Amino acid sequence: MPELLAVALVCATTLSSVECSRDTALDIIVAPAHSAMECMMHAQASAAAAGLPGGDGRYLKISCERRTKVASVMEPAEH
Repeated sequence: MPELLAVALVCATTLSSVECSRDTALDIIVAPAHSAMECMMHAQASAAAAGLPGGDGRYLKISCERRTKVASVMEPAEH
């Protein structure tokens, strides 16, 4: 499983780049990536394909995040 996530955030121009986050974004696209280069390329390409790049009071912020591993435990089924 890829360790990185390519994240494309579309934020209102009224927000600074520091304030633009997953919580404040107007739109978000997340895709898995195997390397930093792939991460940047995926985020930009995914945002462009979805028609998310800026304009009309919006801008695009691209970032790469480390995937957080969440372990799940499955309980045995009762018969």
